[in-house]
Amino acid sequence: MTTEEQATPDPAPQADAPATPEAATPEAPASIADAAPVMPSENLAPVATKPASAGGWFWGTGRRKAAVARVRVRPGNGDFHVNKRPMTTFFTEERDHQDLMNVLEATRTTGQVDIQVNVRGGGYTGQAGAILLGLGRALRNYDNSLEPTLREHGFLTRDPRRVERKKPGQPGARKRFQFSKR
Repeated sequence: MTTEEQATPDPAPQADAPATPEAATPEAPASIADAAPVMPSENLAPVATKPASAGGWFWGTGRRKAAVARVRVRPGNGDFHVNKRPMTTFFTEERDHQDLMNVLEATRTTGQVDIQVNVRGGGYTGQAGAILLGLGRALRNYDNSLEPTLREHGFLTRDPRRVERKKPGQPGARKRFQFSKR
């Protein structure tokens, strides 16, 4: 390419460039459906994004140690029942109440969803952990946009710890019988 060719501008007009400033402004959408989706505000409550199962419930199953919890969530006024009893009477420890309410507070769904739980097996700590995981999974099914918040706080991660098995020739998993030298 010579220096003359480099210095001369291209005489052909570009088809992509607007001819007038009026043409540069975007056109209004023909209908509301054509408009770009509006991002929800941070202080608005989550809304169900998937169709609910029969009865309007969103399900989630949680497991911890030997406990299994089946958690159901639906829009409501904040009722929380575990095995047909209020959560505060089922769990006597304040720690368990706080752990379960932390899920609702982190997702801003406190007082906006009804929760029913059927939990079996294990002790009260294992049952609380199973409900925690099941509640996180049910809220993710209720509103998929809550998943990053639930993952960030660890509400969708199963606790893999289990009781260690007893070993033969020992009274427990780690405990040993007293050693006698003679």
